Amino acid sequence: WADMGFQIYRSREVETDELNFECLNMPAHHPARDMWDTFFTTTPGVVLRTHTSPGQIHVMREMAGKPIRVILPGMCYRNEAISTRSEIQFYQVEGLVIDTDITLAHLKGTVTAFFSEFFGGTVEVRLRPSFFPFTEPSVEVDMRLTGESAPPKLRDRWIEVMGAGMVHPRVLAHAGIDPKRYQGFAFGGGIERLCMLKWGIDDVRLFHTGDLRFIQQFPAQTL
Repeated sequence: WADMGFQIYRSREVETDELNFECLNMPAHHPARDMWDTFFTTTPGVVLRTHTSPGQIHVMREMAGKPIRVILPGMCYRNEAISTRSEIQFYQVEGLVIDTDITLAHLKGTVTAFFSEFFGGTVEVRLRPSFFPFTEPSVEVDMRLTGESAPPKLRDRWIEVMGAGMVHPRVLAHAGIDPKRYQGFAFGGGIERLCMLKWGIDDVRLFHTGDLRFIQQFPAQTL
């Protein structure tokens, strides 16, 4: 990401309901809130963040009027049943670009460049229509690896890897950015999911066991 000019921005894990939901176009009682199984605290209006997207509001308010190109990594929390595919805590990586004349083509080019570098092969990317309250239009990002260097289990298969879209004008306005002058795109996905695809890991729970037999398979330079 640094090679593409992105900066790292870290935001807090304990968040207000306002920034976790309302500023992201999900007012109280909005049905989209059901998509996030939220951990509430004993302090009214304070939650464990369900995604890294509240960080978008923080960074846009801090950098309003300037071009923005950031990556927001961090831990998220959702009150879900623990299984081989889901955990109550997980790492997410989110990207945000704000400037004039930003389009979906910039989004597609950015994620294609990342997947090509991360998976080390020829990558095709397609965008499918979807819905997220904080983007318009919203898309699901699918990826397909081709060529002999692609892992056999992934080769020539379309795999859904993340959600994305153009930042909703209301979200820009809530962050103090003029939506008539600026546009932007955002994308986000699970870091563990990307690692599971790259290294053929079949149980997300392994990431949180602290088992050295698992951890020592991955030297730091490969991550």
